[in-house]
Amino acid sequence: MTTVDAAGQLRARGHRVTAQRRQVLEAVASLGHATPEQIHAAISPPVDLSTVYRTLELLESVELVHHTHFGHGSPSYSAAATADHLHLVCRECSGVVEAQASALTDLVRVLDRDKGFAVDVEHVALTGRCEACRRRHNDMHA
Repeated sequence: MTTVDAAGQLRARGHRVTAQRRQVLEAVASLGHATPEQIHAAISPPVDLSTVYRTLELLESVELVHHTHFGHGSPSYSAAATADHLHLVCRECSGVVEAQASALTDLVRVLDRDKGFAVDVEHVALTGRCEACRRRHNDMHA
């Protein structure tokens, strides 16, 4: 989704499109996955960090962005247009790779059937070791 599309959606839901909201939208779009602090650092001219947090909260309430917790600390935000994925977080290099949410289809069905639990797949972050780190680890132990 472009910033223009997002701005139109904000207006359609009765919200103004301020310069700060546009800046946050642009930063989220360009960074991919980013914490509020990273978004704040990417904005020029700078805005107050509390403005970034309030704006992200508004944008999430109108489903233009969503967040995922990759571990301890601030959540990571990305554009909602990319919501149909889960996150693979490398515990060694902290890299984040996206995978199709459909990779968890069987697990989601089992949890729904057996536990009555509906998984928010767009908030799922699986921790492990990425391909590059696995290769480095294997080379060191070969």
